[in-house]
Amino acid sequence: MVENSEKLNTQAIDLASKGEFSEAIACFMSALHLDRDNYLLWYNLGVTYRDCGQTEAARKALLKARALNSSDEDVLDTLSLVCYSLGRMDDAFLYSFEALSINSTNAHIWNNLGVFYFAENDYEEAAEAFEQAVSLYPHYVDALVNLRDTYEELGNTIGMEECKSRLKELQLGGGLNNA
Repeated sequence: MVENSEKLNTQAIDLASKGEFSEAIACFMSALHLDRDNYLLWYNLGVTYRDCGQTEAARKALLKARALNSSDEDVLDTLSLVCYSLGRMDDAFLYSFEALSINSTNAHIWNNLGVFYFAENDYEEAAEAFEQAVSLYPHYVDALVNLRDTYEELGNTIGMEECKSRLKELQLGGGLNNA
């Protein structure tokens, strides 16, 4: 049987979804042996490494994906989150800004950027990022919760109460979902 990278990629994703990470990684490696310049293979390998707790290996695979395709916002977003989890804050910010330069209307990336600012105790910048996320997607519960918490840190009780009110409306209206 002749292997091809697309089939191996699909098989690896299926294995990873079942928690069979070692087998999934082996499939990705076989696929990369056949198609070394396929950034999606590197991206999927990075996600699999991340999901099984091999964060540094995830970062390296995602960097390879970025080198092959620097305009994929999902690669950059995932890379920013991996860097954040590694405590590489400068890199986390860098890749978030790169992703936003590709798609400034991605509420998820704005929310992540807010989380990074919040972690750095820069509540003003965090609030701006969360506000941007909520303005792009008003039903984004995570961003509303993060904005509420940021307003609390800033002593903005009016903003905090507004977030609480919107969250309650979403819960009562059945619109409670995440981006």
